[in-house]
This record gives sequence, C-alpha cells and structure tokens, in this order.
Amino acid sequence: MKYLFLLSCSLAAASPALAQGKRPLESYSGPWLTKDGEVIDCCIDGARALPDAEITVTATGLWSKRVSSGQSIAVVTAADMERIQGADITRAIERLPGVTLARSGGLGSQTSLFVRGANSEQLLVMIDGIRMTDTAAPSGGFDLGTLLSGGVGRIELLRGPNSLAWGSEAIGGVLAVTSDERSGARASIEYGAHDTLDAQLQGGLAGERYGLALSGGYTRSDGISAYAAGTEADPFRQWRLGGRGHFDLSDSLTLTAAGRYADSRIDFDGFPPPSYSFADTPEYQTTQQGSGRVGLEYADSGIELSGGLALSDTRRAYFDPTFGTAPNYQTSGRSIHADAKGRADLADGVTLDFGADGDWSRFSTSFDPRQTARIVGAHALLGYHGDRLDLTAGARIDDHDRFGSHWTFGANGSFDLGGNLRLIASWGQGFKAPTLYQLYGYGGNTALKPEESRAFDGGIEYGSRAGGLRLSATLFRRDSTNLIDYLWPSGYFNVGRARAQGFELEGTAQVSPRLAVRAAYTFLDATNRATGSQLARRPRHALFASADWTTPLAALVLGADLRLAGDSFDDAGNFTRLDGYALATVRATLPLGEHFELYGRVENITDTRYQTVAGYGSYGRSAYAGVRARW
Repeated sequence: MKYLFLLSCSLAAASPALAQGKRPLESYSGPWLTKDGEVIDCCIDGARALPDAEITVTATGLWSKRVSSGQSIAVVTAADMERIQGADITRAIERLPGVTLARSGGLGSQTSLFVRGANSEQLLVMIDGIRMTDTAAPSGGFDLGTLLSGGVGRIELLRGPNSLAWGSEAIGGVLAVTSDERSGARASIEYGAHDTLDAQLQGGLAGERYGLALSGGYTRSDGISAYAAGTEADPFRQWRLGGRGHFDLSDSLTLTAAGRYADSRIDFDGFPPPSYSFADTPEYQTTQQGSGRVGLEYADSGIELSGGLALSDTRRAYFDPTFGTAPNYQTSGRSIHADAKGRADLADGVTLDFGADGDWSRFSTSFDPRQTARIVGAHALLGYHGDRLDLTAGARIDDHDRFGSHWTFGANGSFDLGGNLRLIASWGQGFKAPTLYQLYGYGGNTALKPEESRAFDGGIEYGSRAGGLRLSATLFRRDSTNLIDYLWPSGYFNVGRARAQGFELEGTAQVSPRLAVRAAYTFLDATNRATGSQLARRPRHALFASADWTTPLAALVLGADLRLAGDSFDDAGNFTRLDGYALATVRATLPLGEHFELYGRVENITDTRYQTVAGYGSYGRSAYAGVRARW
C-alpha cells in the first residue's frame, strides 16, 4: 500500500508520390546519408536532393516534403546530435520551439515533455515507427528518461494535435525518433561528472537491395540525490540494443524490420513511514522495454503502400531493500499495433493519403488484474500540391470497445509568397481515450470520457536550413476539454478545461562558412479555464540559443548553448512556485585525422541551482569528455 500512496502523491502534484523504386523514408537507410547526416539522394522530389531537416513523416504518416505541410514541424538531424554531445537526449529536444521539460532528479529519472502546454501524456512518441505507449503507466505516456541518445539519428517533432493521421495519444503532438542508419562503423566513449560513463557502438551495412544497422550501448552514473535536500546519490544504469533493416524483394516491394530493447535501473527517493515526508531512501526501480516492428512497403506507378505489425512491452518493478530483495510493486503493459497507410496520385497535383490501424493493449499490476482494450480507426486526407499552394484536409473515425465511435477532422495549408517567404496554417482536432490504468487501476473510474482538443496555428517562414537562413514566427492556440485529473484520495475524474496559447519565434543562420547560430523563443499562456490557475510546470517564457564556430586551428569546433526558462508553478493550485533559471553550456570538438575526434563540454557553467519539479534535485556544474571513432 505504500507504493499506492506514493503513486497518488505524485499524481496529485504530468505530397507528391515517391519516385519509382525508392522506399518511403520510414525505412530511411544509410546509403542516402553523408557523414554529416544530410540526405544526398532523395526519395521524395525526383532527382532533387533534400536535406534531412526538410522532410517529414509526422504530417501524414508517409514521408513528404516539409514545405508541403502547413503544420509546425521541427527536426534534429544526426549532425545536430553529434554537435550537442552526450547521452541525455533531452538536451537535443529542448532546442526546439514550443517545448519545456520536467525531470524528477538526475539522468534516467522520470522525464516529462510539454509541447505547447499539452500534458506530456498527450504526446505520441514513436521509435522507428513503433508507438511507445506504456499502457501500465497511470496516464499511458512514454517516460523520456528511459530514452538516451545512443543509436539515434533523427528526431522530428510535430507541435499541435494530429489525431487525424495518428489517432489517440496525438492530442498534443507527435515525436518521431529514427535510428541512425549510416553505413560503416562508429564507436564512442564518454566520461564525466558523477562518475558518468556512456559507451556506444554502431554499425551499418548497405547494398543495392539491402540495408542493416545495429547499435548497442551502456550508460551508468552515480547520479545526484533525487531529493533536492538529500545527501545520498541516486545512481542510474542502462543496457540497450537496437537495430533495423530492409531488403528489397523487388524493384517496388521492400521488407522492413526494426527492434529495440532497453534494461534500466534508477534509484529514487520517496516518502518513508511514519512521517511520509520526502527524504533520502534506498528505493529503486527497474524497467525492461522491448519493442519491434515488421512491415512491407510498396512504391510504383503513383501508388505508395506501407503496412506493418508492431509490439511494445514495458515491465517495471519497484524495490525497497528495507523490506527485502523481492519487488514490492510490479506493472506490466503491452500494446500490439497494426497499421496500413497509402498514397495515390489521383490527378496532376492531387493526392489521396489513406490508412487504417488497430491497437490491442493490456495492463496489470501487483494489485490490479489484467485488463484489455481495443481501438481501431481509419482516415483519409485529400491533398492539392501546386506550384505555390499546398492544401490538405481530411477526416478520421475511431472505434473504441468502451467509448464507441469518435470523428476527428483537420486541415492545413502552405502558400509560397515568393522571395523565400511562405505562409502556413493548420486546424485540427485531437482526442485521447482514458488509459486502462485510469479506468481500472488505483483510483480508477470506468465513467471517464475521452479527452478532446481543438487547435489552430498560423505563421510565416522565410528560407530554409538548407539555404543557410531560416526564420519563422507562429501563433497558436489549443482548447482542451474533459481533461482527466487525479484528485487524491478520490481518484480520476474529468475535471479539466484548459487553454494554451502563445507564439513561437525561431531562426537558424549560417553567418559565415565557419559560424552557425540558432535561436528559438516561446511565449506560452497555459491556464486551467475552470480555476484560472496556470498549468503546472509550464513557464510562460522559454528561450534557447546556440552558436558553433569552426576555428582555423586544426578544424577545432567551439560551441555554446544558452537555455532560459521563466517562472512557473509546480502544482495545479499555483501554491508552489518554481523560479526561472538560465543554463549555459560550452562545447568543443577536435578532429584527429579522418577517423577520430575528441570532444568535451561543460554544462551549467555558472553552477545555477534550479528545479523543474519541486523538491527534486538537478545538476550543478558538470564536465564531460569523450572520443569518437568512425570507419
């Protein structure tokens, strides 16, 4: 019962068709990439190559040009990942506009991502096309603390609801993570503060009809105290293995497969009896995550088809050595997802994107018997793609075995004004069915209704990253109803109405052949419309800026990052304030011949003390150094 008490406390406190013979980039493969992670042969726009940052999968579910969509989409490339350095993938995600993060301790701790003020559980997270929903977690969201940067080659974030293409869970956005599939072998090892070690090994093979990439890694750290006032460090470790590949069965038909396994352990601090006040404790959690997908992809004569079957399984165990070596509490969640998507050229510039999918999930815990759920859906998107105008609109219907049928609609457009200027706009609906835990777990309520949202955004863009200069400004607003909240000790209820609105400014510039800069600023007003309170852990102001300079000295690269976050509140009642903070990082990379490079960084160089979750610790000044090798 102690773990149920702890759980309740935490809850009360989260285009045009592909050229013939080219696969959809969902099975994006090594031969199409340079060493810097940019596309050199494109499967989207005929013979014209497009940079990795200018293509998208999150818009419709099949890869297309980013400029063909009016939705807000940002990309982190393989080259970006290497410049950023380190195992902590959140350092790459926080560079994007519209996002803030909250972490309950050090590396590996529970990590939540808020996109334009949406709850972290309203973000659909996919790894190599596999939906990573944890059906045994209270709100079904994916814990980003278990995802490290090793083996990752691309991150794409769509900001705003896209249940139209992706169904339930995509009420706040879509985060698509793709494995690094570059040819050759790469290895790296990094060591730094708090006895942190990160080791990676990757390899890729590619031929005319096949491609295979494998990666493995090990990360450990003595960590910091999860309890901010504590003295006992809470360590973390993770083993992981992943891979994906493809084989061309014919010129137009390709077999694809992907898989990932991660075994993690993180110590945490809790509320020991009899006082039940937050303190240093010896408790820890283990997590085993396994996922995989097999599929077929077809592209020929103006038709693209993609289908597959995926499985995601997450098992957690909680231990308190005070009471012995056996786990005190365990959870098990599994999801099987089948999907089929397609695109057809109906006429000159007119396309039809269509698809159907089904999800069968189950969960159980030490105290809750197994429960199951089923949801199936279908969607269609009609698109027009002219010389200057792109328009897409569509509808989706989902049928849940408990909540019946639900319709979702959306539309987006892009207009080329000339002179490298582009107008974008989108409107969309989202919905999220209650999780099995919210229905049947601790505090469950079988009378819950699905969460719903309506959102629109509009903006203007200039240039592109490929052209050396890109500027954008975007206004957005989202209204959500039937939000599910946990009210201790009563349980789950539909109590929330929220509005999140604001604007984003973003810019990247290649100032000179040696100097690149980028910045992203977000103003967010996220409020509970029933109470007028600010939504928890959503600062009004967030700024990220970076600069990278390739010096004349042996191609030494120097970089600096600055992250600012404004004040926010830790709780729904706005009683506990989280002070704003500014964090600065300096980085350096030194090539040593063709195959090796040294790199290092110092994070939080001003040793700022801050919290993203009240009462939980964060890193002070920390230094790391490593070496990379590639063949």
